Amino acid sequence: MPTKIKLKKAETLSDNWYILKKVTYDYLKKDGSWQTQSREVYDRGNGATILLYNKDFKTVVLTRQFRIPTFLNGNETRILIESCAGLLDKDSAENCIKRETEKETGYKISCVRKIFEAYMSPGSVTEILYFFIAEYSHNMKVSNGGGVEDEQEDIEVLEINFNTALEMIETGEIKDG
Repeated sequence: MPTKIKLKKAETLSDNWYILKKVTYDYLKKDGSWQTQSREVYDRGNGATILLYNKDFKTVVLTRQFRIPTFLNGNETRILIESCAGLLDKDSAENCIKRETEKETGYKISCVRKIFEAYMSPGSVTEILYFFIAEYSHNMKVSNGGGVEDEQEDIEVLEINFNTALEMIETGEIKDG
C-alpha cells in the first residue's frame, strides 16, 4: 500500500500532564488528490484494564472514583464506577495490570488472561488499552487497595454481584468503557 500520509509539522501545545500536539500533514485521498489536514493529538501513553471475577460468589470487583472529565461532560455524581486500570509506564501490559490491581483493589493476582486490545478514542487520543480478565478469591486480598496517595488516587473498591453490575450498566449507573 503506498504511503498516504506526509507529515509536515508537529507542534507541542502542552506537556503539563500528558502531551498534546497539533499535527499538520498531507493526506492522499481516494480520488488521488492531496489534502492538507491538521489535528490535535493527545498522547497519554498506553494502558491496561481488568475485570476481576469470582465464579463461586458470582461477583466482580470494580472501583469508584472521582473523574473530572466525566463531571465536565455532565456526570452530576462526579463519580465513575469502572474496572481497575492504569497506564503502562514503559512496562508490559500484563505486569502493569497486576501492579495496578494490587494498588487499586488490594488483590494480588498472578494469572491474568488478555481478552483484546483496542484504540479507545482514535479520532484524537493515541492510547491503546489492553483488556484482561482474572479470577479472584478473598484469600488473594493483601491490602485495602484504594490507590496511591502520591498519585492523588482516592479509590473505593466495590465487590458487586455480576447480575447487579449488568443492571447498573443498563440503568447508566456504570458508564465506563
